[in-house]
Amino acid sequence: MSDDKILHVSRRGLLKAGAATTLALGTPAFFMKNAWAQDALGNFPVNGPKVMFGFNVPQTGAYADEGADELRAYKLAVKHLNSGGGMLETFKPSSLKGNGVLGKKVDFVVGDTQTNPDAARTSARRMIERDKVIMWGGGSSSSVAIAQQYLAQEVGVIFMCGLTHSNDTTGKDKRRYGFRHFFNAYMTGKALAPVLAKTYGKDRRAFHLTADYSWGHTQYESMKEFTEKQGWTTVGNIMTPLKATDFSQYLTAVINSDADVLVLNHYGKNMVNSLSQAVDFGMRDMIKNGKHMEIVVPLYSRLMAQGAGASKIDGVLGTSGWNWTLQDAGSKVFTKAFEAEYGFPPSQAAQTCYCQTLLYANACEVAGTFYPPEVIKALEGFEFEGMGLSGKTLYRAADHQCFKDILVVRGKGPDKKKGEYDLLEVVEEVPRDVVTYDPKIFGGELGPYKPA
Repeated sequence: MSDDKILHVSRRGLLKAGAATTLALGTPAFFMKNAWAQDALGNFPVNGPKVMFGFNVPQTGAYADEGADELRAYKLAVKHLNSGGGMLETFKPSSLKGNGVLGKKVDFVVGDTQTNPDAARTSARRMIERDKVIMWGGGSSSSVAIAQQYLAQEVGVIFMCGLTHSNDTTGKDKRRYGFRHFFNAYMTGKALAPVLAKTYGKDRRAFHLTADYSWGHTQYESMKEFTEKQGWTTVGNIMTPLKATDFSQYLTAVINSDADVLVLNHYGKNMVNSLSQAVDFGMRDMIKNGKHMEIVVPLYSRLMAQGAGASKIDGVLGTSGWNWTLQDAGSKVFTKAFEAEYGFPPSQAAQTCYCQTLLYANACEVAGTFYPPEVIKALEGFEFEGMGLSGKTLYRAADHQCFKDILVVRGKGPDKKKGEYDLLEVVEEVPRDVVTYDPKIFGGELGPYKPA
């Protein structure tokens, strides 16, 4: 049944009709599945032959490189939804057929978050009100993602988060209308700390430089918690502005301390600049407490490694949600399609945004409607495979956080890499069960299925 047909029947009328039909035919109540899908909500119903998606990515600011790759992935996802190909061949269980979504061709509009929560909300609201998007995604900043999740809950339009790693996104700030495929800072700490202790020893003293917003705060807290459980001591932490480009004053404070490990809770151009300056300061050649000083980047990406250069990232450990060199069927088909389209491999930001678009579209097919509450229910508790990494991924109903394996990666030096984009070596694939946690530890409430 199309959404248009659903709308023209009043809820009470449909309930009566459903009851009468049930009595007459003796059929069970599951035929009432979409009985409440008649109410207009957000931009439902979708009229006409097309359905509009919105992609709100940072085209300017510290995370612009990630935003550009996200947009490439979104365009590729739309192409595959309309015409087949890519992960539609490996994603299971899937109701996608490569002929659009619910019989409608997918079209899209693009916005610029500017890596700024206020700008992101303004851009998203414009796509919702002017362009009538039924769903939107994107973002490479947790504060931006969280701001858009609250807007999603207000207006009844689903937001499929792009790159956001703060614990808050699916913790204290989780929302019924927000979903995250990417992993989070808590998982990073839990996966990375044992590898750090094994590699560098348990008697280490760490100094953190931390991006001063939601993601940085939770990344610092999680790294502190899990490295201290391994026996490390936290010597200090300095919050640094997101717009900072010169980190020399902060690095000087680290050098003047007795720390023998520098932890950079930075991402995007922040990380490229802080890591490059730390190496230029000779910090990796220093001896502290009788040990070589080490640098750790908890959240890594190929784009950041590329920006810093192989000589700067050589041997630096961190975590990643995905890497283009993975050999599972989903990763291979996605990388092949992306390279054919753009001439180079995708980043983890591209992979998570591509997956999010397909997951939303599939949920619509499973629900048989674009009606947001039914699509949300189709996503909650959905378990799938064939979208990268080995094993199954779960979209947990309790907090809308995806759980899958996590990669611990190490930067490859100039003498180890085999090509321009071969910059990260997978050291360990940490199983999903190891990084799964009780959703109660972060609190928060999802809110209602139907916004007030």
